[in-house]
Amino acid sequence: MLQIAVTGKPNVGKSSFFNAATSSSVEMANYPFTTIDANKAVGYVISQCPCKELDVNCNPKNSICIDGKRLIPVELIDVAGLVPGAHEGKGLGNKFLDDLMQAKVLIHVVDASGSTNAEGQPVEAGSYDPLDDLEFMENEIVMWLYGILNKNWHRLIRKIEAEKLDISKVIFDQLSGTGISLEDIIKAKRDIPSDYTKWEEEDFIQLTRNILHIAKPMLIVANKADLPMSKKNIERIKQKFPNVIPVSAESEIALIKASKSGLISYTPGDSDFKILKEDKLSTDQISALDYIKKNVLNEYGETGVQKTLNHAIFDLLDMIVVYPVEDENKYTDQKGNVLPDAVLVNKGTIPRELAYLVHSDIGDNFMHAIDARKHMRVSSDYELSDNDIISIITKK
Repeated sequence: MLQIAVTGKPNVGKSSFFNAATSSSVEMANYPFTTIDANKAVGYVISQCPCKELDVNCNPKNSICIDGKRLIPVELIDVAGLVPGAHEGKGLGNKFLDDLMQAKVLIHVVDASGSTNAEGQPVEAGSYDPLDDLEFMENEIVMWLYGILNKNWHRLIRKIEAEKLDISKVIFDQLSGTGISLEDIIKAKRDIPSDYTKWEEEDFIQLTRNILHIAKPMLIVANKADLPMSKKNIERIKQKFPNVIPVSAESEIALIKASKSGLISYTPGDSDFKILKEDKLSTDQISALDYIKKNVLNEYGETGVQKTLNHAIFDLLDMIVVYPVEDENKYTDQKGNVLPDAVLVNKGTIPRELAYLVHSDIGDNFMHAIDARKHMRVSSDYELSDNDIISIITKK
């Protein structure tokens, strides 16, 4: 299952965001290292299911369909709080960075209200600049990767020259276990001087920064977006960083709890909610819901939690949803389940690659594929489109 890391320093609402995104019950408290071990839970990205377009009742097996919205599972990792100096082993630094590298994309939660200092301690709202968090966070990861590469660099240069090795492959081997691919490294090297024997420290650091941006794209969650000091800080963050989403994790938690209790009708990502049992709501609850509507939903269009997950997968990782089926006429698998699986694939994926994602045997025996909507065979180099329904034909 695709993994997303939820990162950030202590006390910015990182565990609250994780809780809201997965509807789990991670311990939340206002002190560093609330999360000691990496917590893992399932969240969902949401895509339009073809069932309504085709006027069929689907039977999802690997996902969920709610009123034509297909909820596709992804795994979130809530890693231990980060503090300055993590790459030198301070706090839980090494553990944090090891956990972080399991993921394909990083969600960095910051306190947009500026009420949490560099060490994760509560301070007066607006007295701390959240932009500082973003710079130190990236720097910690970059310096950690730099430390791995720089550790045996001179010995490696001698080995490269003696054995005529490829520099990109050597760097790839050094970073094994981080989820960074050889292609990522080749891309990252393009604007670095070609003569690696003359690389200075700044060249090395720029290389690792390039690798991070390519291999582990980061999405910034500007949490506590409903607080008074947050709005101007969010605008400042957006001016400096490209991927920023205003979020109120606490509001999402409140709405989910009210929905589970049957008090309101609300689905994650909705721009509004409907009160179902007003007579069961206390004065405080009504006041809280009014606050959320005014300061979060009306202001930002949603709480931002679901938008964050969707943006991470569909925009930063550039993925699409494809539905593999066996019977292209009925859109079913061999057991008769309609639109049974929604599979996340990279843009540019071709049918044979999809076949291997479904099962290695299907990939090995792949012959061709059929576009179930058009009832036409597609070419071997056809690039799958979002919401394609594909029948894979194999050797008998």
